[in-house]
Amino acid sequence: MEEHGKSAVKLSMLNIDSTDPARLAEFYAATLCWEVTNSGTNYGMVEGDGIKIGVGRIERFWPAQWPEEAGVKRFHLDLKVDDFDEAAEGQFVIGASQPDFQPETGCRVLLDRDGQAFRLSPRPAATP
Repeated sequence: MEEHGKSAVKLSMLNIDSTDPARLAEFYAATLCWEVTNSGTNYGMVEGDGIKIGVGRIERFWPAQWPEEAGVKRFHLDLKVDDFDEAAEGQFVIGASQPDFQPETGCRVLLDRDGQAFRLSPRPAATP
């Protein structure tokens, strides 16, 4: 890791906005098989694999549109899966949806409960 100055910079947590943090924290906990460590009206958090995702309440939040022709996309999570169909079906059960527009073959874009895009991509095959 390249260091800048005297200390290396490390990501400690990703925070995303939502109108319902507890609901979105539950969604990502189920998606990633992580634990909900905070579930309140104004803030939610999930943790797993040494990573934290915080979800903060924003009164007038609106998700980016998919696809977004105006180029206002905020972020998206890339999630590696072994089987697209199985992973997508599991996501639909917990509230995800699939938009008609899919930008490329070899991955699948879904929308979380707030309508924010995330992408399922194949997990690389293990090499012997």
